[in-house]
Amino acid sequence: MFTQLLAERIQRVEGVALVRIEDAPSSRSDADYNFVSNEVYVVFATRRRRVRARKFGILPVTREIEEKTMTVGDLEAALTAIPDVGPPDYADEGLLQYLRTERVIPAYQTRGYKLVELVRIYEGAVGVAGHAAGALPNDVSTSRRH
Repeated sequence: MFTQLLAERIQRVEGVALVRIEDAPSSRSDADYNFVSNEVYVVFATRRRRVRARKFGILPVTREIEEKTMTVGDLEAALTAIPDVGPPDYADEGLLQYLRTERVIPAYQTRGYKLVELVRIYEGAVGVAGHAAGALPNDVSTSRRH
């Protein structure tokens, strides 16, 4: 499945800290086709940087800020450069969307089915414990919603 391939490739991208995959509620199966819709949430790595500022406009202070090492646009460029992934079918500043179809003909049947797979990639938020909604560092977390 394309979602599995995409998850493996995203994990290899420099600057990606966490990946979480959810089966969207629109997934369904019929006799002639299977429609699979998955949502992928990606949390980007951060780095700390010291910034000089003035408190009350007078006192010099140094603050540490955290900034992301990557954006959704940077992820799009990285995935586009991977030959077996390629450019998304739709992209904006907060979403990448891939739509793939595949004809599957099982060996034991003469009649196959069409697999339609929709994958949406969003930037995820880091939770309280520093993990994205149950995702583990350097690991792909999967869940199913019904």
